[in-house]
Amino acid sequence: MDATKAIFDTVDRLRQRRTAPLVLELDLTEGLTEGPPVDPLGAILSMRKARLADVLSGLKRARQDSRVRAVIVKIGGHPLGLAMVQELRTALLHLRAAGKLTVAFAETFGEFAAGTVPYYLASACERVYLQPSGDLGLTGISLEQRFVRDALAKAGVEYQLGQRYEYKTAANMFTKNHMTDAHRESVTRIAESVTEQIVKGIADARSLTPERVRELIDQGPFVGAEALEAGLVDALKYRDEVYTETVGDAHLLYVARYARGPLPKKLPHPGEPVVALVHGLGAIRLGRSGRSPLGGGTSMGSDTICAALRSARRDDRVKAIVFRVDSPGGSYVASDAIWREVVLARKAGKPVVVSMGDLAASGGYFVSMAADVIVAQPGTLTGSIGVFGGKPVVEDLLNKIGVVTETVVEGANAGMFSPTREFSGQQWDRVNAWLDRIYEDFVGKVAQGRGLDRDRAHELARGRVWTGADALEGRLVDELGGLEDALALARKKAGLAVDAPVRTYPRMHPLERLRPPESSEDRSAAARIRLEAWGPMARVAAELGLPAYGPLMLPGGWTIR
Repeated sequence: MDATKAIFDTVDRLRQRRTAPLVLELDLTEGLTEGPPVDPLGAILSMRKARLADVLSGLKRARQDSRVRAVIVKIGGHPLGLAMVQELRTALLHLRAAGKLTVAFAETFGEFAAGTVPYYLASACERVYLQPSGDLGLTGISLEQRFVRDALAKAGVEYQLGQRYEYKTAANMFTKNHMTDAHRESVTRIAESVTEQIVKGIADARSLTPERVRELIDQGPFVGAEALEAGLVDALKYRDEVYTETVGDAHLLYVARYARGPLPKKLPHPGEPVVALVHGLGAIRLGRSGRSPLGGGTSMGSDTICAALRSARRDDRVKAIVFRVDSPGGSYVASDAIWREVVLARKAGKPVVVSMGDLAASGGYFVSMAADVIVAQPGTLTGSIGVFGGKPVVEDLLNKIGVVTETVVEGANAGMFSPTREFSGQQWDRVNAWLDRIYEDFVGKVAQGRGLDRDRAHELARGRVWTGADALEGRLVDELGGLEDALALARKKAGLAVDAPVRTYPRMHPLERLRPPESSEDRSAAARIRLEAWGPMARVAAELGLPAYGPLMLPGGWTIR
């Protein structure tokens, strides 16, 4: 009898919970992940992080759910990229417009540090609470670039790098000791564009004028009491006070868990038409997607992404494809292979919509430019249509430390990529011919994909990085928005219902991990797992875009806070 009663009590509690009022919680202290993990290490590292797609799905669903009273957003800890912040802001503003209470809480928006972007996210909520001991680092936007040429020269290292063209400035940190005019022009415009977006967002959400927000930025940072007096926060409260006041007798539930709970997003029935969602995240390389166990983050492997796009193209249930791109660039050859699969998907009659994340620059733009529609956030960094390549020369360094190098070669240029000697005149001519060929191919495909003449494409290219807002004006992107907007566009283009289900590609049954694929056409080939132990020099080469790994990279060293 006791066991039976316990079962009935449990069922009753579950029934009550299913109908009880809800307060959703979005804890951003550990950050968010863009897509599914690509390897076991990635799965372990992302265990405590919610997926952006689940969060967006949950917030969208909550708009129409009468059980949901409010959403609490816990801000702090792991920084989020500007475009991801804008995606979350849009979802919160839609929820707020639907009549749901939205609350942001932070112990601090920057503890003796900048906190402009975290506060920009919080401002989307109806109420913003700050711990009494916290600060508000509303200080504006700072983009720093460090130059290491002189330091490397002291060590005996010199870089031989070519670039196309003056705005392709990623190599400047190794070849210059200051910003060129083009470099400063590009970075200044990015800072201006980002500031315009943040100022407008805060002004609209907090019922302030843009002029007043700019005044406050110049006066920051603020201690808690000053932030309250300026109208930037609504009250100074500790976490327990915020949660007690907001939750009350409701059930508290993480947004991502809510999205996957009872009555989740629509699941496909056998044979039902779907939208395929393919995630392309990280630096682009040949081979399979993965993560270096020594660091460096996730990479977008051309084998993995091409197989996923190929699988979606050949699946009769897939009527449209959304390609989510968040990448600073990488290998030209790998980018071109992915570009080709996008072209083939369109030729097969399947609309392709690209949704850009924080970065879709250089190679990240290359893989995107053939899509039917490109959707970016205003703060997405994109473009960087250009190329650079070359090598470090460490001959003087080796001489200083007593290392002697002797070489035997067969072939005039067999050792041209060795870092122990400079390029000869003939070899440097070959490098520049290689750079010219890549640039012409890149710009030609931009013109073809975006419906521009070659001269206009070159004008927008030259290696320049744009924000999504400015890229829209130049027709490098088509619309401003996020992943949910891209999915809606894909459904519309394919003539599907507004709630047509989404299926992530590549599809892989867990048992497929236990068997090798039959061929490169095997669908499970897109999901094979491999951990690569890159050495430090190989990782540097990949990040710098040197010939071994490809030349398309976004200028590094930028952090928007």
